[in-house]
Amino acid sequence: MSRLPTTTSFDYVIAGGGTAGCVLASRLSEDPSVTVLLLEAGRRDRHPFIHLPLGFAKLTGSTFDWGYRSTPQKHAGDRVMGLAQGKVLGGGGSINAQVYTRGIDSDYDGWAELTGYDEWNAESMLHYFKKSEGNERLSGARHSGDGPLKVSDLMDPHPLSQAFVKGAQQYGLPFTSDFNDGDPLGVGFYQRTTTPDGLRCSAATGYLTKEVMRRSNLTVVTEAYAHLIDLRDGRAAGVKARIGDSSITFEAKREVIVSSGPFGSPRLLQLSGIGDPADLKEAGVEVKHALVGVGKNLHDHCDLDIIYELNEYGSLDRLQRVSPAMISAGVQYLAFRSGPLTSTGVEAGAFSLADPNDDKVSLQFHFLPASGSEAGIASAPVGRGVTINSYFLRPRSRGTVRIASSDPRRQPLIDPNFLSDEFDMEMSIEGVRQTRAMMSQPEMAKHIKREIIDDSYRLKTQDDYRRFVTDFGRTSYHPVGTCQMGDSEEAVVDASLRVHGMAGLRVVDASVMPSVNSSNTQAPTVAIAEKAADMIQAGR
Repeated sequence: MSRLPTTTSFDYVIAGGGTAGCVLASRLSEDPSVTVLLLEAGRRDRHPFIHLPLGFAKLTGSTFDWGYRSTPQKHAGDRVMGLAQGKVLGGGGSINAQVYTRGIDSDYDGWAELTGYDEWNAESMLHYFKKSEGNERLSGARHSGDGPLKVSDLMDPHPLSQAFVKGAQQYGLPFTSDFNDGDPLGVGFYQRTTTPDGLRCSAATGYLTKEVMRRSNLTVVTEAYAHLIDLRDGRAAGVKARIGDSSITFEAKREVIVSSGPFGSPRLLQLSGIGDPADLKEAGVEVKHALVGVGKNLHDHCDLDIIYELNEYGSLDRLQRVSPAMISAGVQYLAFRSGPLTSTGVEAGAFSLADPNDDKVSLQFHFLPASGSEAGIASAPVGRGVTINSYFLRPRSRGTVRIASSDPRRQPLIDPNFLSDEFDMEMSIEGVRQTRAMMSQPEMAKHIKREIIDDSYRLKTQDDYRRFVTDFGRTSYHPVGTCQMGDSEEAVVDASLRVHGMAGLRVVDASVMPSVNSSNTQAPTVAIAEKAADMIQAGR
């Protein structure tokens, strides 16, 4: 546990030390005249697996994961799914696969159209993408090399990743060297949030540097679970956090900022009596501020994985157990910061078209020269597997997050409601079809012994594909939307991310997205927090 602060009164109290919380703590504490407290329920990000790029394979399902589970998914075989979210300083950015993608401009212009808030359009978001980005290779109109979030190329792509990129070109996708140039259509190697010398760069390591942590006006307390917002006369006056066996209330003289993620932020609001009166009453919580949209609009990319067994030994999962190969890779990494351990696992990928009525990319693919890289995912024999996954980028299905009771120790009821919209099913099926087509191309097929799919699925008819998607669809770890911005009945925050009708309270994280961006979600979460910090400092 971090040392307890000597005071319990601060200008800003930030509840949640994930991606957005770390950005806010760093930016707000740049002003020496204000005091900032960052509360994080998890531990410090000191474990070596967090900083080792390939270490992500050991982090989902670990003590650095909240261990959230979905409710039975009605449209996905009534399965209960794991919903990994980071419980550590840096949040998801400390345990993810470090893929750096932003989506497409129409995502953010769509936010402006949905909400009526022009200041959240693509041009505005590009400014904050560039402000945050420290790219080792790219610059110019859409990139920057100066920001805290370091972005780098793969040092040495695995031969199987190179084969996938060639195979996808044989399938018909163009090669791209930049998935963030405005139109990501094509195949290539992902840039990732790692430093050029082979270390993970989460928002914690990028924004909460040693220099920042030495600021006298910034206090960071880990293993501090914020479970209640202190509400007084229509204002958020502070945050109550459980630290060890004690519950301590921290006063917020200016603002409480909730940055606990798409599951944790609505949970904290609801526990505090802010939410849909029907949900709160069912959970036995007194309604203090009625906002029907809290916990609504949950959506996520529904991921479909296919594992392939290789003809020859050599995939990265051979490094997941003690062996001469693992020892050799470890020595190489420690001595030279090079070799296979600098891989993030997710090395190559693609964006393709699928919706005949949409000229924008509809599907995203991730290729891993390994199998069994994530908890709960099937695997080939050790050292003989590769994984490719796909998902529809703009899902229409919507779900909910609701507290189960007033007891903050109970997990919330999380229902992503995957595949409830028929179009999501159709696009997911098309993603599986395109996956198999890419993997059957000569450059890739020559490495493949077999596709690891139970024979009972066959994958010949539309019904076969439907059953496969129903039985194996899962989270892509991209939940958003549960405290969405806007002025509609189900909106929770306004254009400045202030909670409607409640003074001194904002929500700043991926939960404010009215719709998910067409890619991975870390980069836009950082940009949202950068923009929020500017608005707060400007007194908005």
